[in-house]
Amino acid sequence: MIKKILLVTFTTTLCSLIIVRLIQIAFDTNLKYILVFNDPHRSPIKEMIGDRSLFLKKKCPVSNCYITKIKSVVRRISDFDAIMFYGPKLDKKPLILPKDRSNQQKYIFLSGESAVNYPVRCRNLRGVFNWTMTYKLNSDIYLGYLIIRNITGSIIGPKPIMHWLKWEDMKPIDNAFKKNLEGKIYAAAWFVSNKHAANKRREIALQIQDELSDYNMTLDIFGPGEVNCPRNINLVCLSLLERYYYFYLSFENSLIDDYVTEKLLTPLQHYTVPVVYGGANYTRFMPEGSYLDVRTLGIKMLVEKMVAAIRNKTMYYDFFRWTNHYSYHTVYESPMTDPQCELCRKLNDKNSMKEVTIIENFSAWWRSKACFDSDNYKNGSLEPLNFVKVTCWKY
Repeated sequence: MIKKILLVTFTTTLCSLIIVRLIQIAFDTNLKYILVFNDPHRSPIKEMIGDRSLFLKKKCPVSNCYITKIKSVVRRISDFDAIMFYGPKLDKKPLILPKDRSNQQKYIFLSGESAVNYPVRCRNLRGVFNWTMTYKLNSDIYLGYLIIRNITGSIIGPKPIMHWLKWEDMKPIDNAFKKNLEGKIYAAAWFVSNKHAANKRREIALQIQDELSDYNMTLDIFGPGEVNCPRNINLVCLSLLERYYYFYLSFENSLIDDYVTEKLLTPLQHYTVPVVYGGANYTRFMPEGSYLDVRTLGIKMLVEKMVAAIRNKTMYYDFFRWTNHYSYHTVYESPMTDPQCELCRKLNDKNSMKEVTIIENFSAWWRSKACFDSDNYKNGSLEPLNFVKVTCWKY
């Protein structure tokens, strides 16, 4: 029996070694090899792993990239063109970094999650990363949720400084567009998946709901503890939003600079006005006059503006002037804007690879303007988060 077990173990090990060896023999020097060092657990990051097929499937303009979490795909770990480190897992336990690091390699910090929820509380990240791939607008590779096109289809944002048309210079919507707004009967809706977010967004939503009730108007909340709107019937919920609701609460789960998610795309793509609550400078994402900001207005004035627009069709129509000049899209709609395609393009760009870029003070960059609401959130005040520093790396 013991001999059988030993034989099976030996055979399995031998087969594994042979497979690894065959992979290494098949090593294609024309490919750019990317190692995901710590396994991501969230979409869309986890879908990135899948050898070369991902880049071919997306029809990336440059597709000679091979992404994997198997370290033995190449002979030495220093042979990888890039090594990606998934941010949300960096706090979980100390990592043993590769002993050998090539000067030609790019170490990439990767995260689509906010720095509030995943602060990466590490002391010794100074000088570790070469590139960043995150939602921040000053990332080397933008891993956000949306892009903005002008009337000719050119990508114009989001950017730190946007040059929007002045609101008075935008054309009013025509009668054909107005027909999309005719059936609206409810003040606002909110689809929420996590009612326990640390930034008091639920409390704010309930206060808005209470204020609206004074005008015999409603805020309908869909989510845990309310009427649910799970992903498998999401299209039904979006159809209801588009047809019946004037406003949508685009409330982010974190208050931090540039963190804007699909929660903003939802109303912009479904004939509804966004009521925003987040830490971003929203003028980087939308022209003024196209949305209402809780933190700027305060709850009472916000509700007054909502009610005024619902009662005055001309005022409500004006929120949609932007549609004559701009359009909003997911970053994954086109290979030209897809973050994974951009990663492959950048790894093939000789100038980008030759350029020596080191993020000296990563912690300051990643956690800049990370805040939570104070008790005075009605007047938009914020307080900085306090992070306990921990050691995350072993060499």
